[in-house]
Amino acid sequence: MPQIAQLSETFASQAFWLLIFFGLVYLVVGRGMLPRILDTVDQRDQQIAGDLLAAHNAREEAQAQERDWRQREAAARERARDIVAAAKADGAAQTAARLAEVQATLDTRLDEAEQSIATARQQALGELERVAAEASRDIVRRLTGAEVAEDEARMAVERVMQRG
Repeated sequence: MPQIAQLSETFASQAFWLLIFFGLVYLVVGRGMLPRILDTVDQRDQQIAGDLLAAHNAREEAQAQERDWRQREAAARERARDIVAAAKADGAAQTAARLAEVQATLDTRLDEAEQSIATARQQALGELERVAAEASRDIVRRLTGAEVAEDEARMAVERVMQRG
């Protein structure tokens, strides 16, 4: 077979060119393209690591800001509670003062009214005694025809009124 016989003559030259070609491919790929690819992969890894670090730092900062905000909110709520409590206490004190003032005014009016009633009662009782004494003198005079002294009639009316 001539094809097989030819193989031994061309094998050395084909092996030579195969080694040359693979050597060039190795140099181009191994020395030229591979370092660029590895640099790109390294840069991408570094960028991803930097982005992850930035995200982690941003999360920590956001959490710190949230904590600060919650503390400020809690302090504001506490101040609001204090203001409301102070307003309630102030309102209660003002109400108590106003009630005390009104109560004092009412007590004064009540005392004045009681004194006025007592005075009117005394006057009415005095007038009643006088009218009763005159009426009793007039009744005695009409029934018996006898004249009763004014002092005597007044003392009789006083005795009857004291007994009830």
